[in-house]
Amino acid sequence: MKKQLKELTIKDNFMFGAVMTMPENCKDFLEMVLQTKLSEVVVSKEKSMIYHPEYKGVRLDVYANDEERTHYNVEMQVSKKPALGRRSRYYQSQIDMELLVAGEEYEELPDTYVIFLCDFDPFGQKKYRYIFSSECKECKESKLQDGRCTIFLSTHGENEDEVPKELVTFLKFVKAGLRESEQNFHDDYVERLQRTIREIKRDREMEERFMILEEMLKDERKEGRAEGARLSLCTILECKGEIPDVFRKRIETEQNLEVLRNWLVLAAKSDTMEAFLTEAESGKGSSCGQKE
Repeated sequence: MKKQLKELTIKDNFMFGAVMTMPENCKDFLEMVLQTKLSEVVVSKEKSMIYHPEYKGVRLDVYANDEERTHYNVEMQVSKKPALGRRSRYYQSQIDMELLVAGEEYEELPDTYVIFLCDFDPFGQKKYRYIFSSECKECKESKLQDGRCTIFLSTHGENEDEVPKELVTFLKFVKAGLRESEQNFHDDYVERLQRTIREIKRDREMEERFMILEEMLKDERKEGRAEGARLSLCTILECKGEIPDVFRKRIETEQNLEVLRNWLVLAAKSDTMEAFLTEAESGKGSSCGQKE
């Protein structure tokens, strides 16, 4: 069942993006996580889905940079996904590639931070914060100094004595359900976030953006399933012979997931390419499989 805007908490991607694209919220978040003062943070709104509903390919990361040209990519992770480490590597590479394409020299590349805010423990060590940077295995004091840092925050930490109190409070706020997230956390930053969320929920324009986003996500998931079906179908058929160019083109352009699934069933049941094509062209795969 789809959520409504009024049911969202900060752990929902749309709400997290909406809250953190406000520079003062993002700045205080980064200062809390990094334990350093920043004089200014600029949030790249054009890279946020909530500001560009027409963006092809839904992304909800928060991009920002500060007065030292340090770049930040912050992402909410509600469920554990495979290869989070490689995912962080991809994000770091994307930031570098954009800067190099823009004309930066290697020695001019700024520091970059990729921060995952996880509603689970990504490493099972019960830490609220895991910080990774490049160092020498044989000589720990030797740092690579490549300017990259990846941070994982966990709402399931237990080491309260090792991290700032305000970070623990914030992570408890993130972990909370809808009703619990509205209680008093006795923290100024969390209180400001609560006010921001209430304002967003009253904003009709934000409600429209959320509805548009939900439809785009729905379409994207559907397209992802269709693409998977196309790849599976071609893999099966290639084991039975060469796929005729005309039918390969039909597979590539077919948007109906049910049609693709029916073709998959036929492909699995057919002993040869000729047998599959005969069945598909007879219409047993779908009406789209009939001769034109």
